[in-house]
Amino acid sequence: MSAWKGRRVLVTGATGLVGAWLTRDLLAKGSDVVALARDWDPQSELIRSGDVNRVTIVNGVVEDLGTVTRALNHYACDTVFHLAAQTQVGAAYRDPYETYESNVRGTYTLLEACRRLGSQVQRIVVASSDKAYGDAAQLPYTEDTRLDAKYPYDTSKLCTDFVTRSYVVTYGLPATIARCGNIYGGGDLNWDRIVPGTIRWLRAGERPIIRSDGKLTRDYIYVKEVVAAYEALAEHVHRPEVKGEAFNFSAEKPLSVLEIVAAVAKAMKSDLTPDVRNTAVAEIRDQYLDSSRARQVLGWDSTWTLDTALAETVEWYQRFLEGR
Repeated sequence: MSAWKGRRVLVTGATGLVGAWLTRDLLAKGSDVVALARDWDPQSELIRSGDVNRVTIVNGVVEDLGTVTRALNHYACDTVFHLAAQTQVGAAYRDPYETYESNVRGTYTLLEACRRLGSQVQRIVVASSDKAYGDAAQLPYTEDTRLDAKYPYDTSKLCTDFVTRSYVVTYGLPATIARCGNIYGGGDLNWDRIVPGTIRWLRAGERPIIRSDGKLTRDYIYVKEVVAAYEALAEHVHRPEVKGEAFNFSAEKPLSVLEIVAAVAKAMKSDLTPDVRNTAVAEIRDQYLDSSRARQVLGWDSTWTLDTALAETVEWYQRFLEGR
């Protein structure tokens, strides 16, 4: 029997990439899912798939304490996955205020609502990012690497980490933190991101546009592996070596932008070459993670090869773009 059967789970950001896939997996395992949704996006995988008809929707923003408290209290949620955030680096650069409101205020609002409900909420997973580390001199990042973010999006995630840690240490909240690299998979309709954007360009017979010089290196991790990582954190948060701690999740095979574009082109059997613009701003040069702690403490490991995950991802977008 699934450890998730019968659990009442609140997922913030359920209409996003990870939120939609996490919700689907929780439903398959027998959980009762409450989804906090700010906007009704009919193209979201949560809605397109029909999974929305199997969850309880609470409309509102994660920055509103009354809304979050009502969602937790009225539906007696015992588990929380806090994924709601403004996730676009470019959008954060253009409008840092909105990013801090969503990512920082949204986090302490969610944690405060959990605190006020006492022992009802037994497990909380907060999604942070490798961006919280900033531009470190030594790579890969381990969880002991100093958090030294500078740019707006990166700093918002650093604050997410510190606020979560504060609530754990001060009030004993059963929370833990996930730091992932660049997450990809079917359902991401932010076409500014390199994987979905490249797929759409190539399918249209157009050269993919690279905003940087193409040499920035990043981790790329498949969304289904992230779902497994978040669930593992929730299952182990009661352990002292997990509660209040942060964990890196990575395929541990960093790629340059040019390399990930080439891998997508290979999956699509395209020989189009990218158009390198070199106009990106507020971007860290190299970022990639060490996931040793996740393997040793949680028993989590990356199991999807890049080729297999990209093949599945491309297939999803082919169906989506064909209107199926």
